[in-house]
Amino acid sequence: MNAPLTIVILAAGKGTRMNSDLPKVLHPLAGKPLISHVLAAADQLKPQRICVVYGHGGEALPVAIGGRDLTWVRQEPQLGTGHAVQQAMPYLDMTGICLILYGDVPLIRAETLRQMVLIAHQGALALLTVTLADPTGYGRIVRDGHGQVRRIVEHKDASPEQLAIREVNTGILCLPTIKLAGWLTRLGNDNAQGEYYLTDVIAMAAAEGERILPCHPASEWEVMGVNSRSQLAGLERYQQHHIAEALMAAGVTLIDPARLDVRGSLECGRDCLIDVNCVFEGRVVLSENVTVGANCVLKDVALGPGVEIKPFCHIDGAVIGAKAIIGPYARLRPGTELAEAAHIGNFVELKNTQVGFNSKINHLSYVGDATVGRKVNIGAGTITCNYDGANKYRTVIEDEAFIGSDSQLVAPVTVGKGATLGAGTTLTKDAPAGELTLSRARQMTIPGWKRPVKK
Repeated sequence: MNAPLTIVILAAGKGTRMNSDLPKVLHPLAGKPLISHVLAAADQLKPQRICVVYGHGGEALPVAIGGRDLTWVRQEPQLGTGHAVQQAMPYLDMTGICLILYGDVPLIRAETLRQMVLIAHQGALALLTVTLADPTGYGRIVRDGHGQVRRIVEHKDASPEQLAIREVNTGILCLPTIKLAGWLTRLGNDNAQGEYYLTDVIAMAAAEGERILPCHPASEWEVMGVNSRSQLAGLERYQQHHIAEALMAAGVTLIDPARLDVRGSLECGRDCLIDVNCVFEGRVVLSENVTVGANCVLKDVALGPGVEIKPFCHIDGAVIGAKAIIGPYARLRPGTELAEAAHIGNFVELKNTQVGFNSKINHLSYVGDATVGRKVNIGAGTITCNYDGANKYRTVIEDEAFIGSDSQLVAPVTVGKGATLGAGTTLTKDAPAGELTLSRARQMTIPGWKRPVKK
């Protein structure tokens, strides 16, 4: 039976170069805080416990990542990575193994971490290293003449010869907890930063003849950390590229993969087409053969098969039935549900409204808090007046009704099945089924009237 696994995530750093009041690990990457990506990878390993060491920003981090079964450990003051892990030691199972991760290294893959856990289960120390073309700022991996890892030297403490080393420490390691506990008690702070470095554990392990087995990520992007907004932007582009490649492999056409932003999750059926500059937030599900035009924003929506979204639409919290057509320049707000073959056209806004099969609202209308039946036609400039300044009321438009242009429906009101409203009607009472209802001033012509002239 494998020893229990505890994961410690170090997330106490200030991130001075971010120039922000927000804790560094809460800055978003692909729509989620940096640390949320790390937690997602950690969850896949099914650990006994996850400890998050926090500090800068006070309680902002625990509050933002609330609702999870995490052990929060406050590091105050922040005296280095070794000191941070020391704070978590009372919560670790000494019979198990410990994996150290970082809240600002968001793209680490669970597959890479599983290799390290396997090594630690065999009693060795697994150390994740990577070879970089430019290792500036990273601790160097110092090996002996036999290629064995002897220690890690931080960049600020390295000699010119050591600075030439390109293999660097990622900070991620996994080892038996009991061994880690012993080494942590012997850490010192005699270095350029005056901090307690977790990396000094490596030299102690090597001096005691412990096996130190380096592991390597599939890509250097896996272990890139975020210390500035520029680095965050670089990781964002890499992550979006990775998402785009996965979508195209699954049968999605992207007109320009470099102009896609997924800030949550995007699930697509086969033969979907996504044009440029589209943003997907929250959880978005596209069935097969969906087309999304350029410059659209979709948040927490589900689109049925064959839906066409024309350019410049904003859709939030909606459910769209098969073969519906939306836009251009349409806005669908939360609570909107469109049945099959519904048509929502340019500059139309819907909110908390259900639209039935093959109904059409094609031009310059606001329909809120309404139930629209099957095969209804709503003319241009129609408004449901659903709010009296204190309360909201519902409008019901039954099957096959026809609403003339420039009509106002003052809720609560019902338009009966097959009814017709004449253009320009202000409806304040129910319109009976099958009848023409209109309200407008009688048209008049005044003979002999002359337009005023300027004196």
